[in-house]
Amino acid sequence: MTEVTPPAATAAPTAPDLLAATVTDFLNRFPPYNRMEAKARTWLARNLQLAFYPRGSDIITPEMGAPKHFHIVLRGKVHARQAGATAVTEYAMVPLGPGEGFPIGSIAAQRASTNAYVAVEDTYLYQLPADAFMKLMLMSQVFHLHCTQYIADLLIQARQQLQTTFSQRAAEQQTMITPLGELLKREAVFVGPETPVRSALETMAAQRIGCMMVADDQGRPLGILTQSDILPRIVLPGFDLARPIREVMTTEPFSMPETASAYDATLEMAAHKLRHMLVVNSEGRLTGVVSERDLFSLQRISLRQVRASIEGASSIDALQRASKDIRQLALNLVAQGIAAEQLTRFISSLNDALTRRIIEIEIERHNLHGLDYAWLAFGSEGRHEQTLSTDQDNGLIYVVPEGEDKEAFKARLLKFARDVNECLAACGFPLCTGNIMASNPDLCLTWEQWQHRFSDWIREPDPQALLNATIFFDFRVLSGNEQYGDTLRAWLNKVASANSSFLMMMSANALQASPPLGRIRDFLVDDDGTIDLKKSGARLFVDVARILALRTGVGPSSTVQRLRIAGTRLGIHREELSAIIDGFHFIQLLRLRTQHIDTEHGSPGDNRIRPEGLNELDRRILKESFRQARKLQLRLKLDYQL
Repeated sequence: MTEVTPPAATAAPTAPDLLAATVTDFLNRFPPYNRMEAKARTWLARNLQLAFYPRGSDIITPEMGAPKHFHIVLRGKVHARQAGATAVTEYAMVPLGPGEGFPIGSIAAQRASTNAYVAVEDTYLYQLPADAFMKLMLMSQVFHLHCTQYIADLLIQARQQLQTTFSQRAAEQQTMITPLGELLKREAVFVGPETPVRSALETMAAQRIGCMMVADDQGRPLGILTQSDILPRIVLPGFDLARPIREVMTTEPFSMPETASAYDATLEMAAHKLRHMLVVNSEGRLTGVVSERDLFSLQRISLRQVRASIEGASSIDALQRASKDIRQLALNLVAQGIAAEQLTRFISSLNDALTRRIIEIEIERHNLHGLDYAWLAFGSEGRHEQTLSTDQDNGLIYVVPEGEDKEAFKARLLKFARDVNECLAACGFPLCTGNIMASNPDLCLTWEQWQHRFSDWIREPDPQALLNATIFFDFRVLSGNEQYGDTLRAWLNKVASANSSFLMMMSANALQASPPLGRIRDFLVDDDGTIDLKKSGARLFVDVARILALRTGVGPSSTVQRLRIAGTRLGIHREELSAIIDGFHFIQLLRLRTQHIDTEHGSPGDNRIRPEGLNELDRRILKESFRQARKLQLRLKLDYQL
């Protein structure tokens, strides 16, 4: 290593004003320095020193012990290479470019780095002594957060930037991320459980409120009585108004903390068909109630209206209109900066409701009353991870009624399933080009037939079987008897976890796709200059999460839940898991944003982005997200010695 200190730096340990101004201009271009407190940023600029490393020289290695400096790349390129058995594999290489700092973890913990950092071209770095790094952590909360929650901090900035980008549209409606506590219009009005019903009704009338909350002496919720309860519970039965309200209230009412967002409350109310949500403080005491009107007023398109239009639809034309409203509401939430995990679950939730209504209509039309079945969703829908651009992946589990001819009954089911698939296509969910649909006889099976099919794929995992596993093992029951799905999942996890050769082959298959990180350039792009964020991004996380879930017997099908549960069972540190999940969330968010923009310009929306068109912050987070995918794949590679 050759280190060259400029003459100005030799003259004094801190840079002169002119050099400090130049350094500050550089820092202002990159997070987190561009958001640091002015005093801390100025102090940092004055304490940075310039160093030069020629191509091929070591900057930091594990053998050097605890790092003496924190480095920020000014110009050039540095590779972080995982030390140990995998040191020379391309798998473990991570490129670092201008504005990126290293090593964070080892210098904060004052231990030797686990990575070797090498200049792959002539490189200039700003260096900050280790003791000054620790001082800066104390001086700046922004820098401290960045160092302790690196990718999470960048994601916060990205969402803020997104909201700024869509500020004009977002300004047209209040944000769905408003905390419930800020929506409360009055103090909580509640009575005790022994309060006579007459007294409670009089209070409701006097206060002009649509519900009466019931709480204990400490203000903790016990129940609720709404206006819609009065007729069936009090008026029609001729209930004695002198009796206590506890006899007619709804017990164990839903409640959410003041810090929960309007979006969270909206989703819960839609899922449980509620008109009121009780709001509690950190001690579990009532602070008020939020009505569906309060929440729906935040949106130009009401979630309640969409849900009601779906549930009340009697024709495909009505469901087509509801489908358009689902998409528009989702686009509005994208513009407001809602997190990717919430957005995809929101989209899946409403699409589920629409699919269930189509199934109900077709069951009625095909005279299949009493049908014992489970409609399965596969792929992204099976993982609750639908984006704005998605096709159909579904199947059917059924039971042949006693006395029915098996072949004739299946033929009836296939006609029913075909009509459901056609209706879904009419509502904006294209027919699957691979025929992964319930109208395919191979995917309309009894529970035993599904079990036999899964067993064949696990026992003889040829390439087609492995491909099938990546699609069909991500399933959930969307409509019908959920027990069939639960039983099939429990059986699948038991069989798959006991077959290590199958898991190894699935792992090898998953590792065939690698993050598009370049050794010289930041990203590897296709011939058209784009990256497919589904195939080269989200898929990397999804494939590993599936294998970890099968290995550890995880029940939920979503990628994030699989990573959280399986990762914890396998002993992955919480901070590492959080960074991996944040990386997945950003790629999902970028997909949604891209589809949002494409839709606004009249195209159907896809998963391709041009890295060169991203701003500096998004490029940095995308690169970090791909690094997290690489880290996750490396764990799989080491576990199965691939």
